[in-house]
Amino acid sequence: MANSTAKTLKIITGADSFGCDLKDVLVAHLQSLNIQVEDLGTSSYYSVAADVGRRISSAVTASSDDSKAVETRGLLACGTGVGVAIFANKFPGVIAATCLTPSEALNARSINNSNVLAVSGMSTSPESAIEILDTWLKTPFASPCPASGNEPWPEEIKTFFENSLTEMPKIGAELPKIEDSTCSICNLVKSRVLGPIDMIPGGSMKILRETPTSAIVRFKAGSVEPAHHHTFGHDLVVTEGKKTVWNLTKKERFDLTIGDYLFTPAGDVHRVQYHEETEFFIKWDGHWDMFFDEDLETAKKAIMKESENGSK
Repeated sequence: MANSTAKTLKIITGADSFGCDLKDVLVAHLQSLNIQVEDLGTSSYYSVAADVGRRISSAVTASSDDSKAVETRGLLACGTGVGVAIFANKFPGVIAATCLTPSEALNARSINNSNVLAVSGMSTSPESAIEILDTWLKTPFASPCPASGNEPWPEEIKTFFENSLTEMPKIGAELPKIEDSTCSICNLVKSRVLGPIDMIPGGSMKILRETPTSAIVRFKAGSVEPAHHHTFGHDLVVTEGKKTVWNLTKKERFDLTIGDYLFTPAGDVHRVQYHEETEFFIKWDGHWDMFFDEDLETAKKAIMKESENGSK
């Protein structure tokens, strides 16, 4: 069996609000063991798990000298430990296991070569969590465990384990490769499918986090948002493309391109035209709502009329 204990160990960790206290205890414990820790902090269980999963996936598939010298694993905590494991496992090469006992941690390492440990902030005490973490850290892949009756595995099982070292990381590898980026917004949206905005043809959106709510929105070239308003004000930054926003309440026009920022107050009626494929980051407080003040054909006619008047 390949022995990874000679490598320097690095742990990337994060939690949601239900697991953050337990995560902090475990981070302090890791630091007391002189293990390198990168703490991504606290966010929703699905976004922080995706962030950790993405990072572990990149480490698993990397072929650099650094990746050969450093073993990178993940540590996640949420209310039950289940949600973070589900979302981390969406990334190729990630083997996240929710462990509520040291025996489960031992099995997860021995049988599955788990590289992400998920723990429960609601049902696991700090003392138990430290014991689970220590077991997970110290257990080599394919070692005796409760599932083997604490006896060495038979040779045919050892062969299966050997093959799984190369086969398991390939699962899901057909997904687009995620490249590192210094842009936090770009990292948040990578490999996340945007869902169509049913109310507006050509638009799609992906909610990134809740309260305050933020999202990535994309519109096809030529798309039009009819005049509408929200019960919330919203900030947006254009990350790709070009758009025009008419604030009809204040009788103002804004021509926006990459890097431009705009705040639209709650209740202000505004109409939007997309001159090319455009993507933007948007943030608001509260739940999403949208109230139309005109239909699509009326909006298109108004835009065409202004264009004709401008060309005269």
